[in-house]
Amino acid sequence: MKAWLLSLMPLLLLCAPALAQDLNAGRNLAATCANCHGTHGRPRGQVLPPLAGMKAELMLELLADFRSGRQGGTVMPQIVKGYSEEQLRLVAAYFAAQAKP
Repeated sequence: MKAWLLSLMPLLLLCAPALAQDLNAGRNLAATCANCHGTHGRPRGQVLPPLAGMKAELMLELLADFRSGRQGGTVMPQIVKGYSEEQLRLVAAYFAAQAKP
């Protein structure tokens, strides 16, 4: 293993719990999405798009469009307004980490 990578190991070990907490927080926040988009962002027999495996940047752009009114919708414009920017980043990171259906 490269020496510079070994020197980063302690830092990575210190960050691991924080990263796990962020993914858990994202999972908890994303539970609301399961009502329409399926558990872990994998819908079953629904017409709505899967969220699992979607790139976080793309999801954040789509959510911003719902929030601003550039993208219409039935419930998404209202739902997205109930989340802070940080919460949306956590949700997007959670779904990006899920395996695509």
